[in-house]
Amino acid sequence: MGFLPVSKADMEAQGIEQLDFVYVIGDAYVDHPSFGHAIISRVLQAHGYSVGIISQPDWKDADSITVLGRPRLGFLVSGGNMDSMVNHYYVSGKRRRTDAYTPGGAAGKRPDHAAVVYGNLIRRTYKDVPVILGGIEASLRRLAHYDYWSDSFKRSILLDSQADLISYGMGEKSIVEIADALAAGIAVRDITFIPGTVYRTGCADDVCDGIILPGYRDMKADPAKYAQSFQIQYRNTDPFTGKALVEEYPDNLYVVQNPPARPLTVQEMDDIYDLSYMRTYHPSYEKLGGVPAVAEIKFSLVSNRGCFGGCNFCALAFHQGRIVQVRSHESIIREAERIIQDPDFKGYIHDVGGPTANFRHPSCHKQLSRGVCKNRQCLFPKPCPNLEVDHSDYLELLRKLRALPGVKKVFVRSGIRFDYLMADPDDAFFRELVEHHISGQLKVAPEHISDRVLSTLGKPSRQVYDEFVRKFNKLNDRAGKKQFLVPYLMSSHPGSTLKEAIELAEYIRDLGYMPEQVQDFYPTPSTVSTVMYYTGIDPMSGRKVYVCRNPHEKAMQRALIQYRDPAHYALVREALIKGNRQDLIGCGPKCLIRPWPPGTNTDRRRKTGGNDKKGRVSRTDSADAAKAGAKRKTKTIRNVHKKKTV
Repeated sequence: MGFLPVSKADMEAQGIEQLDFVYVIGDAYVDHPSFGHAIISRVLQAHGYSVGIISQPDWKDADSITVLGRPRLGFLVSGGNMDSMVNHYYVSGKRRRTDAYTPGGAAGKRPDHAAVVYGNLIRRTYKDVPVILGGIEASLRRLAHYDYWSDSFKRSILLDSQADLISYGMGEKSIVEIADALAAGIAVRDITFIPGTVYRTGCADDVCDGIILPGYRDMKADPAKYAQSFQIQYRNTDPFTGKALVEEYPDNLYVVQNPPARPLTVQEMDDIYDLSYMRTYHPSYEKLGGVPAVAEIKFSLVSNRGCFGGCNFCALAFHQGRIVQVRSHESIIREAERIIQDPDFKGYIHDVGGPTANFRHPSCHKQLSRGVCKNRQCLFPKPCPNLEVDHSDYLELLRKLRALPGVKKVFVRSGIRFDYLMADPDDAFFRELVEHHISGQLKVAPEHISDRVLSTLGKPSRQVYDEFVRKFNKLNDRAGKKQFLVPYLMSSHPGSTLKEAIELAEYIRDLGYMPEQVQDFYPTPSTVSTVMYYTGIDPMSGRKVYVCRNPHEKAMQRALIQYRDPAHYALVREALIKGNRQDLIGCGPKCLIRPWPPGTNTDRRRKTGGNDKKGRVSRTDSADAAKAGAKRKTKTIRNVHKKKTV
């Protein structure tokens, strides 16, 4: 079938005089179902619509948006597979030097707030052509939201981009309904009835059975009102029970969010992933070195979407929803057989999963008729009595895949929800996971070990993780394998004070390793945790939450997790003194750091028994010594949980 048109020459070669849609994207053009623009464009094509791609246009040049001409029905806009601000910046605000979604990994090929910039660029050039936003950036900014990078409260992206509609969530159903409505001659301003969309209006009286949210002006003046609004939004993310939400802006302007689109059936998921994708990047990128992100997904399989895990720092509930949707075994095996035929395939399927690998069905069957519960989570703080814990389908799928001719190993690298795994009375999946599907290390996300912080994270108690670690080690012993856990840990999440950060450091001390994978809490749009960070309020309970916003304290919390690094000595010492934990400064086995900086004269005398051979004490700058000490080798992540009881 070939790639979609990216030039007038491509259009002519494919016999297309005018495209139905022109899709403007912030990523490189990759025709693979792990990229949202590939799915949406191929779904539209399967329904008879022609789509062309403008990838990473020069936003400073209006002509860059005209290379495919005026579309018949409208422009589609996506900032990319990541929010453009997350793509560009570390949590510290430092600019990233590479972009895995750009040819050659080059940075700077898309603007900040890409969907807004692209929308305005189109609107300046084509004033009357419908503009429909989609993708993660638009989806999570569809209503008023806190923007961490500007430290400001922003309007709906629909208004700032001058677009007509937002197709939020995964978008396959809503985009076809939008296309059909436009093709039928319905004016874009009258397309107000499609689930999974957001539109603007000058009158909210016609919104049927809607909920009026606090107005933008009120929320901007009082962040507590934003917390109230977010609670309402969160409890209306379900397609079966969700209501339309109405957000008022000055000058009699309203932004209306329709309820989410219904979840995809197994057949609908199969149909989407069975479309004729080229499964790689556009050949024009070859001379630039290709697109780095493709390496991560080329030999991986998506088996599910949606997540009922309910982590507060995650936006999946707002984007993919809490109802798990899956593909059939047959569809996944067909894709695996195509992967096996790839000349670069070496026998290893890198991943079989999704947001959470071991979720292969809704948490309970009630969700498919009555929706998810509004006032409780499936796993937090403890598994719901109605939770259906069963890994048998996923286990059967993995067995089928590893039996395929040409397959040497099938790995599971997506996140494993360990509390769900521990709730399963049948050990078969856990046992075979250890025996067949770990490439030496298994990534898990306890995030923290303080129950106080875990409660604000929406994660299970420390006890559950401790039990999981013991069982993991026991199964490895039985299998005769030396495999390790790689825990993701987070510093400075709302609820974490220096006390909890020190508690985490002591836990790491007792494990005997220094983690290399540490993430400072990153406030991104449409998460419960980000609302906590901005408002100081847990929007779900209404309780006040401690928030670490001071950059220096954030640095101390992060340094405590990697307290063994000599470069962090001063920060760790300061943190321990401020936390009134001087007992952890000393030479005892329970101490985190010594009383003196690494590499100083005192440290050298301690190691050598005193002065140099002539009885003299050398004068060494402690900062230089600490810098030199930072180059020493430390224990690597491979020692994580090795033969230790937590």
